[in-house]
Amino acid sequence: MVIRPYWLKKIHEAWQKRPIVWLAGVRRVGKTTLARMIPDSVYVNCDLPSDARRLDDPELFFRAQKRTSTIILDEVHRLADPSRVLKVAADSFPHLRILATGSSTLAATRKFKDALTGRKITIHLLPVLWSECQKDFGLLDLDRRLLHGGLPEFLLSNQKDDSLFSEWIDSFYARDIEELFAVRERSGFLDLFRLMLRSSGGLVDYSQLSRECDLSRPTVKSYLEALSISLVIYPVRPFHGGGRRELVKRPKVYGFDTGFVTYVRGWNVIREEDRGLLWEHLVLDCLRARTGGEGIFFWRDKSGREIDFVIRRGEEVDAYECKINPERFDSESLWAFRQIYPRGRNYVVCPGITESYEWRSRGLIILALGCEKLL
Repeated sequence: MVIRPYWLKKIHEAWQKRPIVWLAGVRRVGKTTLARMIPDSVYVNCDLPSDARRLDDPELFFRAQKRTSTIILDEVHRLADPSRVLKVAADSFPHLRILATGSSTLAATRKFKDALTGRKITIHLLPVLWSECQKDFGLLDLDRRLLHGGLPEFLLSNQKDDSLFSEWIDSFYARDIEELFAVRERSGFLDLFRLMLRSSGGLVDYSQLSRECDLSRPTVKSYLEALSISLVIYPVRPFHGGGRRELVKRPKVYGFDTGFVTYVRGWNVIREEDRGLLWEHLVLDCLRARTGGEGIFFWRDKSGREIDFVIRRGEEVDAYECKINPERFDSESLWAFRQIYPRGRNYVVCPGITESYEWRSRGLIILALGCEKLL
């Protein structure tokens, strides 16, 4: 079992602010393994009928715990009324620390009648970050991380096994989509999901998706919302501040894991031209881990000049460019961006950098750094 100190620290920091931490993440991303790394905790697997029955009377269950107890409610959305259980814990037993896990966000199931506002902090557990590969997993081969993806079991397997990816998609539909969202059009839904993975990192065109998947535009939008809530796609919206030549509407959508992107594209090796786009996914994961997924944008103008990721910081706007080789970085897009938004920091994020360094281009100061520095 590989210890993941970055995420354990985030959980403990969240408990300093709220009694409940909701640990969300796609299935097999390592939520249960991470939860069981927390010492001196009471573990309840809500997927097991015998364990679920212990929570039929939540007041009785929580009263029986020690005042310093940490309670792990794994797959809590499987309970008949999970929001009631968590609300009782937060309101009547605030001295307890609750870690509740689920494959999706709270909004993914109609069972949650209460959003638990003010009682919880949500942490999205992401596939193994590139900084974790280097520091905790002892894996230094970038191509392996890009090809296998970041689900721990998939990443640690000696060979890429396509059957694992196929089984995961079938389980995802049956357990997360059909059950929680009552989606019945299996083939159309999975066609759309695979198409989003295949075009990961590209702009969304609802009309084109509708034609390619033989679904209506409203259905496409509904299915994309379900995929987003289930954490398997992540939309990044365009940043704009009123410039007439800026892209303002169409979002870019990223698949949740590079392994699934390479799987649906049929790749068994990573080619030189594939690394750049896949590296964007790993940088995005680090930014999402740092920010909680809030406030991340991209920028593009009508001339096609683009900044990979943009984050507003007070009155300043920071720009992040993702490059395999910083020596090949062209600052033209960054210069165009800074003509509109002059205040902010400029970053180029690269996989091989251990010591950050600065240089000047077109009058701009640019900092090259690795993923660990982003965290």
